[in-house]
Amino acid sequence: MQQKTTNHKAWFLVLPVLVLVAFSAVIPLMTVVNYSVQDTFGNNQFFWAGLEWFQEMLSDERMWNALQRQLMFSGIILAIEFPLGIFVALNMPKSGFWSSFCLVVMSLPLLIPWNVVGTIWQIFGRVDIGLLGHTLEALGIDYNYTQDTISAWITIIVMDVWHWTSLVALLAFAGLKSIPDAYYQAARIDQANRWKVFRFIELPKMMGVLMIAILLRFMDSFMIYTEPFVVTGGGPGNATTLLSIDLVKMALGQFDLGPAAAFSLMYFLVILLISWVFYTVMVNLDKKGM
Repeated sequence: MQQKTTNHKAWFLVLPVLVLVAFSAVIPLMTVVNYSVQDTFGNNQFFWAGLEWFQEMLSDERMWNALQRQLMFSGIILAIEFPLGIFVALNMPKSGFWSSFCLVVMSLPLLIPWNVVGTIWQIFGRVDIGLLGHTLEALGIDYNYTQDTISAWITIIVMDVWHWTSLVALLAFAGLKSIPDAYYQAARIDQANRWKVFRFIELPKMMGVLMIAILLRFMDSFMIYTEPFVVTGGGPGNATTLLSIDLVKMALGQFDLGPAAAFSLMYFLVILLISWVFYTVMVNLDKKGM
């Protein structure tokens, strides 16, 4: 029997990708790990610190407050964007010109760069020149996102909903399009109402893409930096200082490299852990659907 030979030359095709990943991900990560266990007094002299920075961060009230604000922000935008995205997807035309038109319109916010989104809403919400801020002031509503905590939170939440609800809607629409017409025909024969069609046909068939959307939106909302920083800068005070903003202030503003490195590693592990939980749920749902 002739022995099968394996051609290992194909590895050379993926070598550029491996090198790119090493320089863009692995080496920076190792650098952060190195800083997280050392201390420096300048002149490029480092001293072993062990787990000192991790212990300091775990007992730092500032980090826990930022984590609380981050979880609240992610929870609020997920609670708003998913029902709203599903509602939009359910009411979009399924075919024809208007279906394509709606898809294009829904995609437009996703094409705008993050810093531009922040700049748009920063100007839009200003009381002196912004349409939103000036209109609310004319209506007698006290709104100033630079001085009022509630106004600042409303601004960054509405901004994120405007920017990312389209992603949920497009993914939900893709899930709806994959449902065979036979399911709807059977529902009509059984005289099922609209709620039962959604509850027992559409929602279960969308669950896979919705879990992907939840995973993507959670990861993105938990790592968000540019938009709220451009709009509020983390203010007023520390009211909108999320984890990423607090980390940048610590690393670049205060130049506390050791604590910032430990902070970033814990930040990374939290995202990795929660993403793994979502992935496990997605796999289990997929197995049940098979």
